[in-house]
Amino acid sequence: MNIRSICVFCGSRMGARPEYLEAARALGTELGRRGLSLVYGGAGVGLMGAVADAVLAEGGQVVGVLPHLLQSREIAHKNLTELHLVDSMHTRKAMMAERADAFIAMPGGVGTFEELFEITTWAQLGLHHKPIGLLNVADFYGPLLALMRRAVEEGFIPEARAQPFVHDASPSALLESLLKAEQPLTPATPVLGPEQS
Repeated sequence: MNIRSICVFCGSRMGARPEYLEAARALGTELGRRGLSLVYGGAGVGLMGAVADAVLAEGGQVVGVLPHLLQSREIAHKNLTELHLVDSMHTRKAMMAERADAFIAMPGGVGTFEELFEITTWAQLGLHHKPIGLLNVADFYGPLLALMRRAVEEGFIPEARAQPFVHDASPSALLESLLKAEQPLTPATPVLGPEQS
């Protein structure tokens, strides 16, 4: 797969640890230096703004997608290559998914989790074949990886789909893994069998 653009899901806040901001800047710098475009939620605040600023500082391309209803709350970034103002969160996520060749989730809140789980579900259903990565700063996503394993053990996720993500604490190492990754979830069998429907 030829990856040229990466969608990053992350918080509109900075978080409690300085490592989160450092990771956002490092990820943006890596994206810019590698000539990879950033697709993200369009805000100029929090980790969202930090990763975008770092890509732009390296001369990279940044595509933001922001719903009108969040334009004042998240404060639209004013210096992006492209800023698309859309009517709904659904349109935002669909456009980001369409414009990206791969996905990375950084630390964030409920919105970040929702975006990550939706794009992972779409992969499981075969709606896209793009790799998904977790930037696991300070083991932020350790509990999620453990939850995925628990769901496998309890029979809710097939073993073959136990780890749909590549993950690393280092932005550069994560990008290396992501660029080499194949489609994370291959729906070789029906998602719902007769006993599950």
